Amino acid sequence: MSLLGIDIGTSGCKATIIDEEGNSLGQASKEYSLISTHPGWQELDPEEVWTSVKEVVRCAASSYRGGPVRAIGVSSFGEAVTAIDRKGDPLSNSMIYIDARGKDEAAFLESRLGNAKILGITGTTALPMYSIAKIMWQQQHRPEQYRNTWKYLPFSAFILYKLGAVHHTDYSLAARTMAFDIIGKQWSSEILDAAGVEADKFGEPVLAGTPVGNLSNGLADELGLPRNCLLVAGGHDQPCAALGAGVIHPGLAVDGLGTTECITPAFDRPILSEAMAGNYFACVPHVVKDMYVTYAFTFTSGSMLRWYRDQFGQAWQEEARRSGMDPYEMMISKATKTPSPVYVLPHFAGAATPYMDTLAQGAIIGLNINTTSEDIFKAVLEGITFEMMVNVERLAEAGVVVDELMAVGGLAKSDTFLQLKADMMGRKVTTLNISEAGTMGVAMLAGTAAGTYANLEEAVSRLVKKKREFYPDPFLYAHYQERFETYRKIYPAVKGMYGAAR
Repeated sequence: MSLLGIDIGTSGCKATIIDEEGNSLGQASKEYSLISTHPGWQELDPEEVWTSVKEVVRCAASSYRGGPVRAIGVSSFGEAVTAIDRKGDPLSNSMIYIDARGKDEAAFLESRLGNAKILGITGTTALPMYSIAKIMWQQQHRPEQYRNTWKYLPFSAFILYKLGAVHHTDYSLAARTMAFDIIGKQWSSEILDAAGVEADKFGEPVLAGTPVGNLSNGLADELGLPRNCLLVAGGHDQPCAALGAGVIHPGLAVDGLGTTECITPAFDRPILSEAMAGNYFACVPHVVKDMYVTYAFTFTSGSMLRWYRDQFGQAWQEEARRSGMDPYEMMISKATKTPSPVYVLPHFAGAATPYMDTLAQGAIIGLNINTTSEDIFKAVLEGITFEMMVNVERLAEAGVVVDELMAVGGLAKSDTFLQLKADMMGRKVTTLNISEAGTMGVAMLAGTAAGTYANLEEAVSRLVKKKREFYPDPFLYAHYQERFETYRKIYPAVKGMYGAAR
């Protein structure tokens, strides 16, 4: 018996088939492109996404050799919703979270209700990236399309609906609309009344892991899957990845080390405080019942390494090519072994939490005539870690404690970098036996719904295995704490220099 996990991202989708013990039996991925027909507009074509999903599922199914697929789960990025008519056909492209539209509408909701009220209901403050602001924009600027919309579904629920599920929205993705009561687990009449949007235009709220239908016979035959596969509600990609990494208890967090970095900690009660909101930490229902998560993230992580590689690392790239070594691992091996005398503020694409300053700029501080390329690259590695230390510190002040980080993603392949992270952050960092935490998480939800696992705790115990643990060196941790005191002062100083010119 096998399980299928599908993950829908902003730039591509992937499908992974696993057996009951979590072994990968087949996988496939496909990229697609954002559409921008106007400055500041960023959209996805839902039909292209749907076609791509069918292609990766068909490819994964054709390549694997295992028991029949019993259940399917789907995760997706948040905020964006697809407007469909009663036949299930999309009425337009979907505005994604970085689309500039919705600014005036979010400001209207803030003025009408106040951020304290919005925070108490939705777990976040009013921001234009959330779905409700985009829907209000559509209502004003495309009224006929709004009238013809039967349901607004997040991409996870849209794909499941196309596969044969009933309309629904799981709690974690519903929370990314800014129209959902995260404690009452229902669409908020106060938010929707203020927005002028009808509640029946949204899918039925359900807990992630809820069975929502069966794969239609025609699609089963087309995709090479058994008929009547169980379809299971997935969720937002970040909490699904947290589940896939075994983050189901307070104190644990998954650390996604990709192009950007996102730490997703779990906690067992809703935290709706100014300390959370003031640092742009949303409170979101986890895909695990009665638990919550938040997101602390940067706009640059692996992208900083790529920037250094492309601009200054040509010699190291060539050396890596000759030796057959991964170029990033080569670069990391070249970094100064001791703490760098240089500081790098990694706001090269703006600053995310806790500042949410899209105009922020990066900086390299402490250069002198003796500075080496190894010093600067080590400072890049330290800078992206210092930035997450700021986030973890602010999380603790808000009552969200992170004791252990489960590292996944590209940079999690580097033992050297993970040891540096443990030394700097003073926390255990653990790598896992999984390569794709997101699809693993939705496969766990699907398997639990299908009865393969008695509950999510059993799924985690069977599928998530620790690979290696990195413990902090007390001496280095103390040294980095001293340097952290200086790092904290850099963003306010740099902002003060360029702020007047904004």
